[in-house]
Amino acid sequence: MRNLTSPLAPEIWLRDLFTSKAVQDGAVIRRKARDIERFAGMERFMAEVQRRGYQVAETGGQIIIFCNRAPVRWLTSPPAPPPIS
Repeated sequence: MRNLTSPLAPEIWLRDLFTSKAVQDGAVIRRKARDIERFAGMERFMAEVQRRGYQVAETGGQIIIFCNRAPVRWLTSPPAPPPIS
């Protein structure tokens, strides 16, 4: 849900995010998940990401946006799950 005290409308925040130089260059950007939720809402944000054909990852409250359509190849294996006690 968007913070109603935010000076930015969701459309403006998303436009500013997706017109940045990094996005135009096909780079990777990151934002705090709570900021995305606060300024635009996660559902609206994800719809825009999907419309653009980008990929998104989340870790530790950070959203990583791959601003291109190239496949993402992980260079490490995911960590093993903790043993069951």
